[in-house]
Amino acid sequence: MGAGIAQVAAAQGYEVSLYDPSQPQLDRALSGMRASLEKLVSKAKITAEIRDRALGSVRVVRTVGAAVEQATVVIEAVPERMEIKRSLFEEVDRLAPAGALLGSNTSSLSITEIASCVRDPARVVGLHFFNPVPVMELLEVVRGVRTSEETVDAAMELAKGLAKTAIVVRDFPGFATSRLGVAIGAEAMRMLEQGVASAEDIDRAMELGYRHPMGPLKLTDLVGLDVRLAILEHLHREIGEQFRPPAILRQLVRAGKLGKKTGEGFYRWDL
Repeated sequence: MGAGIAQVAAAQGYEVSLYDPSQPQLDRALSGMRASLEKLVSKAKITAEIRDRALGSVRVVRTVGAAVEQATVVIEAVPERMEIKRSLFEEVDRLAPAGALLGSNTSSLSITEIASCVRDPARVVGLHFFNPVPVMELLEVVRGVRTSEETVDAAMELAKGLAKTAIVVRDFPGFATSRLGVAIGAEAMRMLEQGVASAEDIDRAMELGYRHPMGPLKLTDLVGLDVRLAILEHLHREIGEQFRPPAILRQLVRAGKLGKKTGEGFYRWDL
């Protein structure tokens, strides 16, 4: 997700500093970005000039400080674990300019709780992008309890600058999109467990019957089964029994079958 956000920002003319503590992860991010841009050029979605500008606008850095010290906007895309996000925001709060907008790409965690660890929680906002970021139009802007109106306005302007369409939602578990998306996905998994239909036919039903661009099981493979499990566990705790993770999801995650990124989930993928 971080690479996709960086790609979109760079393609729209922003100067981007990209950081990850893992060098192999950074290498994968850059190679994936190049491949994605080449694919968009081949489909005439962008020009070669935009591709070159985007690649030239991304600077890989070695520390969090180097990434944020001159930033006007900071967007994190670390794993969906509150302790990781809070630790990173505490560090960013010390190192980023006082006026920088601080955005979290969380899909379900509380923006209010994330913001509570910084000195000025008014500048923290949820910026929930969708995968794959370069082709998905929506940006969910999440207003925490102490997020200021100025921060929300700045997030909406950023969405325009990134050529995204934004919606504003209140900080509630699952926001709008994750709550609806995982509910459909979990029900599709239960149907698969019960032998109602194959994964392919369940997905085809939603694609052709409801005009979803991708079925819920294939989408879960793309997002990551571990990510979907974490979201469902969080919503189960916060909202109730309807979000209890299906047994098949737990079994696949325990087996290391996390979807496209590992080559197998509900489908088999070429790596």
